Amino acid sequence: MGFLAGKRAFVVGVATDRSIAWGIAQAMHREGAELAFSYLNDKMKERVEPLAHSLGSRLTLPLDVTVDGQSDAAFGLLKREWGELDIVVHAVAYAPREALTGTFLEATTREGFRIAHDVSSYSLTALAQRAAPLMAGRNAALLTLTYLGAARSIPGYNVMGLAKASLEANVRFLAADLGPKGVRVNAISAGPIKTLAAAGIPGFRKMLARVAEVAPLRRNVTLEDVGNAAAFLCSDLAAGITGEILYVDNGFSTVGMSFPLEAEG
Repeated sequence: MGFLAGKRAFVVGVATDRSIAWGIAQAMHREGAELAFSYLNDKMKERVEPLAHSLGSRLTLPLDVTVDGQSDAAFGLLKREWGELDIVVHAVAYAPREALTGTFLEATTREGFRIAHDVSSYSLTALAQRAAPLMAGRNAALLTLTYLGAARSIPGYNVMGLAKASLEANVRFLAADLGPKGVRVNAISAGPIKTLAAAGIPGFRKMLARVAEVAPLRRNVTLEDVGNAAAFLCSDLAAGITGEILYVDNGFSTVGMSFPLEAEG
């Protein structure tokens, strides 16, 4: 029996089988969780439903996190089908492509700033508001995904860095509000992984190569690495952990300087 047996998890943000959210879903399924999935639109439905079915899930539902009515409908359906909820995985982030092209100063507009924060940060609060009543008395957990760009400037990440910084503050405030109700809120800050979302970040291949060269474990993280950490954080094994940002990046975020050592002679 897995350590998530008896838990019901709603996974928001699967786009393809290379999504970090998919790695998380696989790990949670392996550990015994019952899963529900959202999809953004009809095109994404065609991708998500077969993936959901492969993990034994028949509960897939439309959800555009920028539309309050869709959020209401999604959690209304979860209430009717399940009645209660243990886990929400928030793996949603977006900024207009032009906001990620060029320097931060040149590329950032009022509208791009608004969209990035609305989709990438506010949506966690919106999901938490609707999930909380279904999580009452369940030792439940909310989990989101952030990135090192929230704490340090990363070339090309631009306004998404600000949105992720907002998301990390969001985690702390939600943890304080929901903790008395027995609900924990955490984030994973994963190292770079080849995903659909990452394709929009300029120089991403160079980033992968650099991280693998510098990170203490000398490799890039995998979907399995992140999925396993996520399953742990959302389980009762992590009952004492909330309001935290867990780095799953092979130690890259701990390195202050790296350069090749010259051979002594």
